[in-house]
Amino acid sequence: MISVLIVDDDPFIRESLKLLVGMDPDIEITGAAAHGGEALDLLEGGLVADVVLMDIRMPVCDGVEGTLRIREKYPDIRVLMLTTFDDEDYIAEALRNGASGYLLKNIPPDRIIQGIKTVHDGNMLIHPDIARKLTGMLRPAAQPDPQTPAKLEAFGLTPAECNIVTLIADGLSNKEIAGRLFLSEGTVKNYVTDILGKLSLRDRTQIAIFYLKKVQS
Repeated sequence: MISVLIVDDDPFIRESLKLLVGMDPDIEITGAAAHGGEALDLLEGGLVADVVLMDIRMPVCDGVEGTLRIREKYPDIRVLMLTTFDDEDYIAEALRNGASGYLLKNIPPDRIIQGIKTVHDGNMLIHPDIARKLTGMLRPAAQPDPQTPAKLEAFGLTPAECNIVTLIADGLSNKEIAGRLFLSEGTVKNYVTDILGKLSLRDRTQIAIFYLKKVQS
């Protein structure tokens, strides 16, 4: 049974999510809060939650700050962002603060339920509309970190693979990477496949998220 804490400042949405998500036999709604600070108070008071379903824009303590506070104190709890907003700053900051996924509220309830199960299993989950915007926006506009190659090689990547990870995080497509490195597109695809295998990731978006969390953090 997956225990879920719902956090949203709209009481109608809170009750609707409690009803819809709670219908799944594998999920138990253990509580609801109006903002991130209240959610943390509930957890500190003994409420049990495996997954926090967190809105972004809320008064007092928004979802970005709430995610940071919860993950700092309860690192085993997964936070799944659920919002009507797809603002890039919120997306990147929520992920930096430890969110395991990001969904938009316009998806069907069964997708939200599946999302809860996905992040509970330890996987990242990004709404497709957001995933298309995500790659390339995660790296801050700054001078390259000279420690980047060493940080990446620590995960078993070769220098060539480290270079490709960096270019993926810059938002380049396989075709653009091939042109930049004077390789065939097929060779780049093979490199990406090897990188995904070594890092136990599923797709290019997860490579960008990996770069954000493991290299830029």
